[in-house]
Amino acid sequence: MFQNITPITKNIIILNVIVFILSNTFLPKMYYYLVAYFPLAPEFKSWQIVTHMFMHGGIMHIAFNMLTLASFGPLLERFLGEKKYILLYFLSGLGAYALNSLWIYYEMLNNGNEFMNVAMLGASGAIFGVVAAFTALYPNAEMMIMFIPFPIKAKILLPIVIVGSIYLGINNVGGVAHFAHIGGAIVGYILIKIWGRNRYRIN
Repeated sequence: MFQNITPITKNIIILNVIVFILSNTFLPKMYYYLVAYFPLAPEFKSWQIVTHMFMHGGIMHIAFNMLTLASFGPLLERFLGEKKYILLYFLSGLGAYALNSLWIYYEMLNNGNEFMNVAMLGASGAIFGVVAAFTALYPNAEMMIMFIPFPIKAKILLPIVIVGSIYLGINNVGGVAHFAHIGGAIVGYILIKIWGRNRYRIN
């Protein structure tokens, strides 16, 4: 698999690994500056809407994200070309941050405007955009996932994951930004539908 990774996907993975090593060993203060806070939080900085995509909370977090990106990214990169692929990746990450922030704001309103200072980090939102775009292009592709001993078509698996994310997000399960995943998937799906109509004019 790894020998077939395309250039942009490979560079994104390398950059994530470098940032992970630096923030967990040599420069631990990077964590507080590069994760993303709610826009009204005093810790919020404008660059965090991008830098949070390169921060991860642990080895399993980054390993799962990078393996997923390595699995789905190359096919999408070849289809879109490097420029459109980069755009989809980062716009999906921004969409993830936006929807997660809207959900935090909604929770604040329901809690009597009690301020919620919760940090968001990880490439999951951007990667969900990649997976959603892949699903739109190859809906009948069969995939294997952990704990399920048989392949599932992408067009079946992704809706299940999205519905599950909605349920988990509403119930605040696991301290995970579930709505970030949904936001990234929505952006990735919309973009590939728009660009897919002009497949031979993408570049």
